[in-house]
Amino acid sequence: MDGVLADFGAVYREYEERIFGPAAATTRAGDPEEEAAAEMERAERTASIASEPVVIQTASDQRRRRDLIWQSIEETTDFWMSLTPLDPGAVAQLHALALRHRWEVFFITQRPATSGDTVQRQTQRWLVAQGFDMPSVLVISGSRGAAAAALRLDYHVDDSPRNCIEVKAQSGAKPLLIVEPTDETTIASARKLGIGTAPGISECLEILDQASLARTQPTLLDRLARLVGWQ
Repeated sequence: MDGVLADFGAVYREYEERIFGPAAATTRAGDPEEEAAAEMERAERTASIASEPVVIQTASDQRRRRDLIWQSIEETTDFWMSLTPLDPGAVAQLHALALRHRWEVFFITQRPATSGDTVQRQTQRWLVAQGFDMPSVLVISGSRGAAAAALRLDYHVDDSPRNCIEVKAQSGAKPLLIVEPTDETTIASARKLGIGTAPGISECLEILDQASLARTQPTLLDRLARLVGWQ
């Protein structure tokens, strides 16, 4: 969901600015479950520079900062309904493709609970509002790979390299990683592992559309796999 369809990063930074001020916003966009690890990594290798003195933020400072932001998020009623889509037409496009190709689509997330409705219901309501009726939302606490294996998925779209590696290692699904086209190192590493790459959700949907159309044409499917990075 987050970093693929919903812009969690932008709203997280809004909360960060609201609590600590505009100059303090340092958080990258990404999945909610990735935020803690990302904050800890930044604390180990970077310093936060204020307008006056230089302030070194320790790992414990970063942890307290993250905890305050998440406390505010979790106290917000139906927080997950407040996110904007990364691509306003992507969910509706996915819905149309699912109907055309008879796809069974699962929205898998590890979002933490907030005030208001359950994570599942908030996510379902958000998807319906974006144009996908009767969405199947799975809120999990384990690995994406185990979920992909249990569901016998054919494809898995994610913005987390770690999740894509788990899916590749633990299931028969073909992972498709959303990554900036300028991030050549991540793209090269993913393709060495047989993980496909694309710059955004619209491009992912185009690839999956082509893959469905080429199912009865092995030559075209192999060509697409080589182009994307699955081979």
